[in-house]
Amino acid sequence: MTMVEPRLVERFEQGLDAPICLTWELTYACNLACVHCLSSSGRRDPRELSTQECMALIDEFKRMQIFYVNIGGGEPTVRPDFWELVDYAVDNYVGVKFSTNGFRITKERAERLASTDYLDVQISLDGATAEVNDAVRGAGTYDRALRALGYLADAGMKDTKISVVCTRENIPQLDEFKAIADRYNAQLRLTRLRPAGRGADTWGDLHPLPEQQRLLYDWLVAHGEGVLTGDSFFHLSAYGEALPGLNLCGAGRVVCLIDPIGDVYACPFAIHDRFRAGNVRGAGFAPVWRESELFTELRSPQSGGACTHCSAYDSCRGGCMAAKFFTGLPLDGPDPECVKGNGAVPASVRPQPSQDHSHRGPVRNQPVPLTLQTRRPERACDENPLAGLRG
Repeated sequence: MTMVEPRLVERFEQGLDAPICLTWELTYACNLACVHCLSSSGRRDPRELSTQECMALIDEFKRMQIFYVNIGGGEPTVRPDFWELVDYAVDNYVGVKFSTNGFRITKERAERLASTDYLDVQISLDGATAEVNDAVRGAGTYDRALRALGYLADAGMKDTKISVVCTRENIPQLDEFKAIADRYNAQLRLTRLRPAGRGADTWGDLHPLPEQQRLLYDWLVAHGEGVLTGDSFFHLSAYGEALPGLNLCGAGRVVCLIDPIGDVYACPFAIHDRFRAGNVRGAGFAPVWRESELFTELRSPQSGGACTHCSAYDSCRGGCMAAKFFTGLPLDGPDPECVKGNGAVPASVRPQPSQDHSHRGPVRNQPVPLTLQTRRPERACDENPLAGLRG
């Protein structure tokens, strides 16, 4: 993704008639229990939109000229009508990019996907080795993800995406991730770890250390034109050069999320009542997007608070709304991972997810998180990627 021109950024801040990127979580059901899951997925919500309601929503996307939707979950492929809905969308020229853990991608399914237009597949992988990946996503998930990538590559699928949530355990593996992407003729997509959902419980142990933030920034400057980031890392632009991608918070302006029961949220990373704009049941999606009180508020001029006095404000715009909210910090204050060192210590009392669909009992492939660091540095300046590692 190329860097967005300043005038276009100003237009984005005012909101568009339709979102550029609409994330649609079809179900909260999931066969895994990833420790950083934004939506605390696991169990299906019985109030899910029906097949007919989903098709009516796709019809509305077509009328609004939404070019593609990013379908996720949960694990969207466990929904019985998933493939039917994908076919309906692409038949109506609504492009689909769906995210999956790869467990249900068979050789036959990969061949069908490769022959379908307006379709993009994104395989989740959070470690370039099984040790790192499976500690977050669960036993055997690394092998299943690579198997799915192999099926898709063998079928001739073009531009398959490998989606990586950046953590302090996998930041040292960026080159290895790129090598995996090249091996399977895929494109790498890096996403910031947000302290939302179950990720709120693990963020303190998993979010990249300050030195790793700089390593990530330098790596993106060198490789960014060939790596997708969306609006994940605009806070890193405070280091100097603006990164490729959307260098502003797009919440309610150019992005939003529709959840399995039709609730519309300003940001895919902020599934909380504070950022709920409405529901598609009834009048549909367009009135929520164009007229909701929340989205109107987000599209009005925003106060940067104390950040406006920082020389880097025009680059980082104060950072990520979701990261601040779920660490209990004020929305008009610095990002908790502010690279200028202005980020406040996360509050002791933090907002809790509005919903939790986590499995209530043991889950097959349950992840067992790695504990590589034996101590926490007393000061940020003491942090070293090798400090405290067991020999």
